Amino acid sequence: MQKYNHEKIEKKWQKEWARDGFAEWRAEGGSKKKKKYILDMFPYPSGDGLHVGHIEGYTASDIVSRFSRMNGYNVLHPMGWDAFGLPTENYAIKHKVHPAKVTEKNVNNFRAQLQRMGFSYDWSREVNTTDPEYYKWTQWIFLELFKRGFAYEAEVPVNWCPSCKTVLANEEVIDGACDRCHSEVVHKNLKQWILKITAYADRLLSDLDDLDWPERIKEMQRNWIGKSHGALIKFPLVDYKFPVEVFTTRPDTLFGVTYVVLAPEHKLIEELKDYVTNWDEVVEYTSVAKNRSERERQEKKEKTGVELKGIVVINPANKKEVPVWVADYVLMGYGTGAVMAVPAHDERDFAFAKNYRLPIETVIQPISYNWDATVAAYTEEGKMVNSGEFDGLGSGEAMEGIVSKLKEQGFAEDAVKYKLRDWVFSRQRYWGEPIPLIFCVACAEKIKNKTLKTKNGGEVLNPGWVAVPEDDLPLALPNVKHYEPTGNAESPLAGITKWVNTTCPRCGGEARRETNTMPQWAGSSWYYLAYIMRENNTYQAPNARDFKYWLPVDMYIGGAEHAVLHLLYARFWHKVLYDAKIVPTKEPFYALRNQGLILGPDGVKMSKSRGNVINPDAVVKEYGADTLRMFEMFMGPFEDSKPWDVRSIVGIRRFLERVWGLQVKTQDDGSDDAERLMHQTIKKVTEDIGTMHFNTAISALMVYVNALAEQEVVSNKTYKTLLLLLAPLAPHITAELWQLMGNEKSIHSEAWPNYDPKRIVEEHSTLVVQVNGKTRDSLKIARGISEEGALAVVTKLERIASHIQDKEIVRVVYVQDKLINIVAK
Repeated sequence: MQKYNHEKIEKKWQKEWARDGFAEWRAEGGSKKKKKYILDMFPYPSGDGLHVGHIEGYTASDIVSRFSRMNGYNVLHPMGWDAFGLPTENYAIKHKVHPAKVTEKNVNNFRAQLQRMGFSYDWSREVNTTDPEYYKWTQWIFLELFKRGFAYEAEVPVNWCPSCKTVLANEEVIDGACDRCHSEVVHKNLKQWILKITAYADRLLSDLDDLDWPERIKEMQRNWIGKSHGALIKFPLVDYKFPVEVFTTRPDTLFGVTYVVLAPEHKLIEELKDYVTNWDEVVEYTSVAKNRSERERQEKKEKTGVELKGIVVINPANKKEVPVWVADYVLMGYGTGAVMAVPAHDERDFAFAKNYRLPIETVIQPISYNWDATVAAYTEEGKMVNSGEFDGLGSGEAMEGIVSKLKEQGFAEDAVKYKLRDWVFSRQRYWGEPIPLIFCVACAEKIKNKTLKTKNGGEVLNPGWVAVPEDDLPLALPNVKHYEPTGNAESPLAGITKWVNTTCPRCGGEARRETNTMPQWAGSSWYYLAYIMRENNTYQAPNARDFKYWLPVDMYIGGAEHAVLHLLYARFWHKVLYDAKIVPTKEPFYALRNQGLILGPDGVKMSKSRGNVINPDAVVKEYGADTLRMFEMFMGPFEDSKPWDVRSIVGIRRFLERVWGLQVKTQDDGSDDAERLMHQTIKKVTEDIGTMHFNTAISALMVYVNALAEQEVVSNKTYKTLLLLLAPLAPHITAELWQLMGNEKSIHSEAWPNYDPKRIVEEHSTLVVQVNGKTRDSLKIARGISEEGALAVVTKLERIASHIQDKEIVRVVYVQDKLINIVAK
């Protein structure tokens, strides 16, 4: 027998699988078989190549895919590349290489690495977000959003990264910093294309209940959407016709309002300009405050602000006049951008009031303890005080009464608010999908004057903006030499006059193209559909029959870091397409599983700076792809974080060597001593792969191999079963051993083995024998034996007989197959 040579075997089978274009892994089009759509979160192809974290998730999905095929499913298991975006463009600028060339090189490297791992992807459906034939459909979906009124242009305060020189969506700002380069984000007012994701806030929230996702991921989305029930309270401005509107979830504190605060960006400040007596001071403060990041504004310990002198509002609850302030701890993004300040019952208001010596009025008292309002705010519910007719009531009861009374007076209405904000979609960079819109001055005037009628919701909402005709898609990204960001809030495309200047597709007049590009998230918001549309390396138009067959994705595997960004955006786009009757399901991904982080050998997250990154190529070279696959699955529960330990990988390698060595023991008429264990192992591995408990499935296989190794001769039946059970986890070695056994058909096309429920039950059990409650012995006994039979056997045991000699057995407690207790006196 030759020694197990992983390098030779793995190269052989990878070459074999590639010879016919990986046809064995292709999903069948038009099939009537039951289906499984098993999807990885496709990677951004960085120059660093795959890391062991990629391998973990991709191995899990490959195991489930191979297992499902062997169980008779038509499996769609594709792969592609999320290749647009800032990282590639920044790398290209730094190294003076066109982003397209960088992308091509990185994709080729990633593909080769994946194929070296033996992953069974359907490569005929490979997608790349930078392919014009791919982003033709990204643009097509954007125009569907535009047509339905979910894309609008507005000048809004945006997150600006001074390093990347582009706008960031709220979800791309982590603790006030750019999630790519970690630079502090500043705020600017810019004209941007925005997608109205808030229109779907309720459905994005409620439909989470129907998904088989980790609860913590669903909770992260719920918190990001941030639905709050409350009341919209109107504080009339003294001497003015309009009120300041405030959203609150605590109307029970209304009698304790001692001032009202506006966010620095609030439009009301400018409207009150002529009546504010300290206007210069207000302008000086707001101009600085607007440029602070949200993180700085929220985390700043000292709360600062400026009073709008000359402006007061009336508290509608007690008719008292209270001053109006502007302060940076209030943000425009939530509620109305104005808050009613109740220092006694809100920590931020308390800190602000203390700083500026503003009144603090208690209106709720704790029920069970004394509280000093001069020391800290009391923010819980309690008993109402200093609240007029509502004194003595509990907070909950008072809330209803206060809102009801103010409703009758026209000062309140029920309201629901969300933390979720519309998606800022424009990017001032080159390496992204061009936005397929054209601006025509002539058409803008006609729509404003109502001399041009259109059913396109986007054209009505955005006068002058006209969609690029579908027949003209894709609107290709022009190939340019210079693609550096301008830094002046314009895309590099703005300088390409030949591309920018065009004719209006509606009236034929002079027009100009939109020069901003789409964000990286655009291409990943629908790629799971692209795999269905792509067959034999070409894209087909959306097909209702194919979408109905394949959707939703049955199992989606990827990192928890995408809980908000990608998953929320993809769900939003999918719901728009569902309403447009393009897709048949409400949700794109039915089941979601997150792999845990693989930590460095030092137990901390892998990073270049720490020098603890593990290169999978080096591991494959030394130990083999099958060993690496199984090692990562054996490290611990799939969803848990776990440290890399090279000592354990040696154990997996030895296990595969034992599997390899068993081939010399096999005979047609070999021993069937392990047959019961075989059926038990089939059951265990089947259940564990089905629930993604890969580590315990491997443990069961190890027990099985140890049992076979103890036999003089192993039957072909039990060895073949071992190979079939191992095939999804270690595809190369099992393919080789299967062929060496004389099988012509690929092991990966074989049926998954079934177990006989009758054969998994042990013939004997261990019976614990007690006398007067104390354990005296134990023995192997036939399963299912009666109490009388068990008693007859155990009373003959020497250790038991000595304890019941000359005594009367007054009672017997018998738990079948487990325990017998003889009570003797």
